[in-house]
Amino acid sequence: MNFSNPQMMVIALLVLAVLVIAGLMLVGLRRNRTARLRDHFGNEYERTLESAGSRSSAEDVLVARAKEVKTFDIRPLTAAERQRFTAEWRKIEQRFVERPAASVVEADELITEVMRTRGYPMADFAKHADYLSVKHPQVVEHYRDGHDIIDRHTRNTASTEDLRQAVLHYRALFDELVNEGDVPREVRTSREVVDEDRPRA
Repeated sequence: MNFSNPQMMVIALLVLAVLVIAGLMLVGLRRNRTARLRDHFGNEYERTLESAGSRSSAEDVLVARAKEVKTFDIRPLTAAERQRFTAEWRKIEQRFVERPAASVVEADELITEVMRTRGYPMADFAKHADYLSVKHPQVVEHYRDGHDIIDRHTRNTASTEDLRQAVLHYRALFDELVNEGDVPREVRTSREVVDEDRPRA
């Protein structure tokens, strides 16, 4: 290319300007995507970033996860379903004092049943946690923490107080899944069983 020609110089500068603008726009789009994903997923964003190894890989994982969940027919519970699950949850909390380990396992199983009823597909724990992170990013950590305590209990490293904490973790997720953030009086009342009767390890 002959840069001594003024016309060619102008064309070259225009091409360079377009490339610079395109580059800036691409950087801006990436920053916007990062901000949106970080804002939506919260701590789950950092967790995925740590496991994926790079920001682009982590963001690709989260975007793909959101697209997958979008294909599910997730629905709210009916009033009858909500009432039934709430009654089951109350029983779990009431039985905690006498059999804490079994109550934690039952809480985990009830969460799975609620998810299945709402339209989440059958999956293992890791997949369920991934799915929950899309629509319930603020409480998915409770699911992971509760399940971690169950794993520790199977290795005989969880105390009774740990099991109580697991029930509290599951309750936070249960409230979100069953009540869509609007916790009815009957669930709040049932919390007293675990909060007040705090067995010691």
